[in-house]
Amino acid sequence: MEWRDRGIVLNVRPHGETSAIVDILTETQGRHAGLVKGARSRAMRPILQPGNRVEVTWRARLSEHLGMFQVEAEHLGAGAVMEDRAALAGLNAACALAVAALPEREAHPAVHAGFTLLLDALEDEDIWPAIYVRWEAGLLADLGYGLDLRKCAVTGATGDLSHVSPRTGRAVCHEEAAPYAAKLLELPGFMRGSGEIAEGDIARGLELTGYFLERRVLWPVDRQLPEARTRLMSELERAGRL
Repeated sequence: MEWRDRGIVLNVRPHGETSAIVDILTETQGRHAGLVKGARSRAMRPILQPGNRVEVTWRARLSEHLGMFQVEAEHLGAGAVMEDRAALAGLNAACALAVAALPEREAHPAVHAGFTLLLDALEDEDIWPAIYVRWEAGLLADLGYGLDLRKCAVTGATGDLSHVSPRTGRAVCHEEAAPYAAKLLELPGFMRGSGEIAEGDIARGLELTGYFLERRVLWPVDRQLPEARTRLMSELERAGRL
């Protein structure tokens, strides 16, 4: 068995003295693990960093085996965010969430494409937090739990959408939401198409996507939101970007 694909390094776990088991989010094969021999060598360590884009060849005798990865560098962008604590936290949160939420060996090309957009944006502190929130929303949608933000669930109106029902994931307009606002999740403007990112919008967006990721994706398989995502929110708050 053999295939070749492009992918993003998500996680590296030491195996033995010199090898590692590496999780890679590939374009057509989904999240896939494989053994990389010599992963802890001076030549391979810079390549096998979370967030780096690689070309990978997987080989195994049978499809159900772990298999071996041969990894080649495509774009080593992880180092570019090392000096920005918030951006590094965003990268680590996305990698950890992809490992926690995506079933192994199930293709999710839209999630891979969105992750690539996020990686390209991480050096622009003004836009990447909103792109991160949108990536989480896209992850929900690709897993079959997408939010319906097209129109008000009560009136059908497409304007003045302000909240989301925690039960249905559908948007609600301000007038209908007002009496029940304490029980609803706030919908930030940039997620409803305004294009503007107001103060507090990133926090509201992360609360919204995190609520549904926990309850619809992670809790059913006895998992929690990864600690890396909690650190992301702390770093964004410290940097004044929430």
